[in-house]
Amino acid sequence: MLATPVPRQFMTDLARILDHLNTSILLVDRNQTVHYLNVAAETLLGLSRNQIMGRSMGELLRNSAELSDIVNRAFDTWQPYARRELSVRPVNGSEELIIDFSVSPFDDAESGTTVLLEISDATQHQRISRETALLNQVGGSRLMIRQLAHEIKNPLGGLRGAAQLLERQLSDASMREYTSIIISEADRLKVLVDSLLGPGHTPHKEMINVHELLQHVRQLLVADAPEGISVDRDYDPSLPSMRLDKNQLIQAMLNLGRNAMQAMQAPGKLILRTRALTGVSIGTRRHRLVASVQFEDNGPGVPEHLQDTLFYPFVTGRAEGTGLGLAIAQDLVSRHGGLIEFESRPGRTVFTLLLPFNTDDTNVKTA
Repeated sequence: MLATPVPRQFMTDLARILDHLNTSILLVDRNQTVHYLNVAAETLLGLSRNQIMGRSMGELLRNSAELSDIVNRAFDTWQPYARRELSVRPVNGSEELIIDFSVSPFDDAESGTTVLLEISDATQHQRISRETALLNQVGGSRLMIRQLAHEIKNPLGGLRGAAQLLERQLSDASMREYTSIIISEADRLKVLVDSLLGPGHTPHKEMINVHELLQHVRQLLVADAPEGISVDRDYDPSLPSMRLDKNQLIQAMLNLGRNAMQAMQAPGKLILRTRALTGVSIGTRRHRLVASVQFEDNGPGVPEHLQDTLFYPFVTGRAEGTGLGLAIAQDLVSRHGGLIEFESRPGRTVFTLLLPFNTDDTNVKTA
C-alpha cells in the first residue's frame, strides 16, 4: 500500500514498463470501472483499450461475481487479497479462462483511490496438468482393459460361428446380408480385441484421411440415433491424410459418439468437427501439426464429481452404463501418441481427440 498519491510522471513511466509485461494489470475504482490497463490485459479480455476504458469489470467478464466480491473486500479492508484458479469468461469470447489474480489497494494521483488487479492466465498451465493426469490414467487402465478383452474374445468367436451356421440355412439372399454384417463386425471386433490383448501392441497403420473414418462412424451413429437427435458435420477439408489404425480409431470415435448421444435428450445435436492445429503440446511432447477431431453435444454435461476420473474403467454417470467406452477410447488413441481431453458445462460438452502427424507422413503440408 502506498501512503501518498503517486505523481503523474511516475505513472506515465510506470505505464510504459507495464505494457511490456506478460501479466495483465488493471486499475479499477470503487465502482469497479477500469481506469487503466496494460497491453496484456487487452489480449486477455479480447478488446482494445478504447473498448475497455470506462467500463466495469462485470461488463467485461462473465462469471466474475467472486472476483467482484474480492475487489470490494480490498476496498473495505484496504488489504491485498489473492485467488488462484478462478473460472471466468471474457464477454468477447466463448471459451472459459482459468485465472490467478491478486488485488492490491492503490492511490493514484490522477484517478484517486483505486485497486490494482494483477491477473495471470493459468488456462494453459491447468491444461498441461490435466493432460498429464489423463496420460497417467492410461497406464492404470490398460491392464484392466486387457483382462476384459480376454473375457470378450471367446464369446465373440461363438457369435461369429453362429452367424456362419445361420447364413448357410438362409435361402433368402437379402437375409444373408444381415449375417454378413454380423460376421464382418465380429471380425473387426476380434482384430480390436487382439490389439487390446497385446501389451504395447503397435497399431497397424495405413495412410488414410480421418474424414473417411468419421463418415463411417457418422453412418453408424445416425442409424442408432434416437428420434430428435441429429448428427451434424463441420469438417476442415484441408486436413491431410495421416497414418492411422483404421479399426482402432473407428472404435475410439464410435465410443465418443455413442457416449455423447446417450447423454442427450431430444431435441439434441451432436457435431463432428475437424481442425488442423499447429504447435500443440500433448503431455511433455510438442507437435508441429495435430489433427483435432471433436464430438460436441448439447447435453447436460459431465457431472463434476466424475470429471477427474472419467477415463478410468467402470466410471460412469449412467445406471445402465459400463464405464468402459471412454477408457478404451483413451487407450486406443494413446497408441497413436494422441490424447482425448474434454471440457464440459450444462448445454455444451466437447470431447477432443488429438492425433499428432508423424514425421513419416510425407504428404503433410502446413499453411
